[in-house]
Amino acid sequence: MLLKLIFWSALLLVFYTFIGYGLLIWLLNRFRGYEKKEQVKDFEPPVTFVIPAYNEERWIIDKVQNSVQLDYPSDKINFLVVSDGSNDRTKELVDHFEAPAGIQLRHFHESARRGKITAVERIMPFIDTPIAIFTDANTMLNKSAVKNMVQHFADPKIGVVAGEKRISSEESGAAAEVGEGFYWKYESFLKNMDYQFYSVIGAAGELFAIRTELFEPIPKDSIIEDFYMTMNIASKGYRIAYAPDAYAMEGGSASVKEELKRKIRIAAGGFQSVYRLARLMNPFKYGRLAFQFLSRRVFRWVLVPILLPIILLTNAILAWKGIQFYQLLLALQVLFYFFAGIGYLFEKRKLRFKILFIPYYFCVMHYAVYKGFARFLKGNQSVLWERAKRA
Repeated sequence: MLLKLIFWSALLLVFYTFIGYGLLIWLLNRFRGYEKKEQVKDFEPPVTFVIPAYNEERWIIDKVQNSVQLDYPSDKINFLVVSDGSNDRTKELVDHFEAPAGIQLRHFHESARRGKITAVERIMPFIDTPIAIFTDANTMLNKSAVKNMVQHFADPKIGVVAGEKRISSEESGAAAEVGEGFYWKYESFLKNMDYQFYSVIGAAGELFAIRTELFEPIPKDSIIEDFYMTMNIASKGYRIAYAPDAYAMEGGSASVKEELKRKIRIAAGGFQSVYRLARLMNPFKYGRLAFQFLSRRVFRWVLVPILLPIILLTNAILAWKGIQFYQLLLALQVLFYFFAGIGYLFEKRKLRFKILFIPYYFCVMHYAVYKGFARFLKGNQSVLWERAKRA
């Protein structure tokens, strides 16, 4: 009975984390009768558009051109490029870029590389607009992204607006592209449900905006600084809005090896962030935010990686005892991991079979979590990192 209790408790928690929470919050939103607020079309406050860059010569000109062509009044938007530590042609390319008439573009460069959050803190005193928008240098935005984001700030309770991350991939894309694309599509659905319920749980660095006055310096060793910064604002009583009609498009990782670089770093940062934001798990102080933080981040980043081997082990013991139902469940588990193994072999041989890339990507993600946890414990995950190569 104890083995069965452990097995079913672990299985239900994993199911809840990946599927049950999405179903629950969708039902809660339907039950509460959520109505989408009308957007304030004429709300166009002054904004500063920030592009942190490190060795981005491949993307930087396309990025700056994409940025200055965004649909927003030119007298209400300033552009800042921060290229700390770049030792390629990033500085030269930005310095020689000819901005269209009426566009204010400034470039801040330092030869020392001290991490993204240090670079951002260095230029914050130069931002005198009520809204600051941050975006990665290797992403392209839709033309109305800025307009669609700032409209949410008409609500004084909104402190952060998260844009949507989209992955562009070929029909015959590699496992990393397919898995990452599937993951972010599901994440987008959950973020939409989160915002309808109360608040998005953190923003990704590809595209987000904050009220400038709410910015606070954060620990310099923060690994996923965007998540920590935005959740710190949420802890002050502000909500994080979601703007799926403001999206950042980027290619998927060039390979699973490249994707692992990113996932391991994020996993280490996830454990660090959960530890430092543990106060958000207090439901008596944070209410709905605590429920969402536990369900969306603590369970997924901390609990599930522990439960997966427990499920497999207890299932194997119950099956060994001759219980046919558990033998069937074990067979299904083994089949899932077998398909993940086939996906790995297909990826190595550059064969494209998308349905197998999903279990493979799932296993890769959780392998990265174990590696990331080890780095977190050792404290050897640097805030300086090499960006994963994109397809």
